[in-house]
Amino acid sequence: MTENFFPQEIIRKKRDAQPLTEAEVQFMVRGITDNSISEGQIAAFAMAVFFRDMSMDERVWLTRAMVNSGDVMDWSKADLNRPVVDKHSTGGVGDKVSLMLAPIVAACGGAVPMISGRGLGHTGGTLDKLDSVPGYNTAPDPELLTKVVKNIGCAIIGQTSDLAPADKRFYATRDVTATVESIALITASILSKKLAAGLDALVMDVKFGSGAFKEKYEDAESLAKSIVTVANGAGMPTTAILTDMNEVLGHTAGNAIEVRETIDFLMGKAPDPRLTEVVVALCAEMLVISGIADATTAPLAVRGALNSGSAAERFAQMIAALGGPTDLMTNPDTHLPLAPIRRDVIAPKRGFISQINTRNMGVAVMDLGGGRHRASDPIDYGVGLSNIKGIGAKLGPRNPIATIFARTEDQADAAEARILSAITIADTAPLTGPVIGTKITLEDV
Repeated sequence: MTENFFPQEIIRKKRDAQPLTEAEVQFMVRGITDNSISEGQIAAFAMAVFFRDMSMDERVWLTRAMVNSGDVMDWSKADLNRPVVDKHSTGGVGDKVSLMLAPIVAACGGAVPMISGRGLGHTGGTLDKLDSVPGYNTAPDPELLTKVVKNIGCAIIGQTSDLAPADKRFYATRDVTATVESIALITASILSKKLAAGLDALVMDVKFGSGAFKEKYEDAESLAKSIVTVANGAGMPTTAILTDMNEVLGHTAGNAIEVRETIDFLMGKAPDPRLTEVVVALCAEMLVISGIADATTAPLAVRGALNSGSAAERFAQMIAALGGPTDLMTNPDTHLPLAPIRRDVIAPKRGFISQINTRNMGVAVMDLGGGRHRASDPIDYGVGLSNIKGIGAKLGPRNPIATIFARTEDQADAAEARILSAITIADTAPLTGPVIGTKITLEDV
């Protein structure tokens, strides 16, 4: 028999820092899902959690209830004969890792049904990048999704309305009530979608630094520990790796231009060392946590998939199977055109980049029309930045900070001003920190 509660009494308990029961948490999520709880009550509950936090038990209950608010994928009926594993990033600037990672892990023997999101604010979204590929379908029907994952090993798609619908309504309210930053609610939001995807295991990429959602390392570490604890508590083996976002990841930022860098990366054309290190580390951890390889052989398997061309082949097959062009890898100029105005950003003086406000680099892409201020905003897929320099790079007339691809001169002017404001120049080259931080496992929390 279902217990009857009053939402305001549950909100009062959380406001007064009293522990909630699992039944109370489930009641709130049911009300969010079936609209029996008002927007005002959702907002009050979110604010109470923001200030009073949730215990790890409460976070597990919230996550489970949000998972069970909709459908849960069951891959056991698909006869995949490979472990189902995924990775999720907390977001950053130039983070095209998902596009590379899914085909690499597929080539190594994993199944990767990756449910990705769109960008909002200064961070780019994987689905927006894929939307720049003509014909690619980010919302295939279940039969096509299963076929692609079974035959190719990976499919990058968007969240359907049937997966964790409570999260969709809850997040919309959090977004307009300044409660997005709650670690407890971030944890439940991320994991409810991943658990609903029917995964055997998950690896989290938690960013820290000036371009990350959690700028301070200790805040990123707290989020990583929360996700690892709750995910394992909900029955999904999960580890997290903290990675640096104090500079753009890779050479590009935008949509079509990041797909171009992905193609070059998979085909072995001058990959960025920091990007390579992050991709290999995350892929290797996915192989280890899913039991495909051990810690010694996993990095070798990842590099083997890249060097042999099998990862590039999987990416091409995924694109074609989901409606994209069959010749994307060989004819990117045809399918991924860039905006016509090209401008190099020259530093005002010679020297070395000592610091980057990476968030402003992402906002520069928004200045060009390549990002959203609101979820409903359209995106220009052809604008963006290339040849982006990182910390320690030498600057001068022949060594620009970045190259802008813009639709109008005014947009190029705004982006150039933003990029120049993001860069600190020193007379000597600074020391650079590692791109890979701490690995968090269940034993660490």
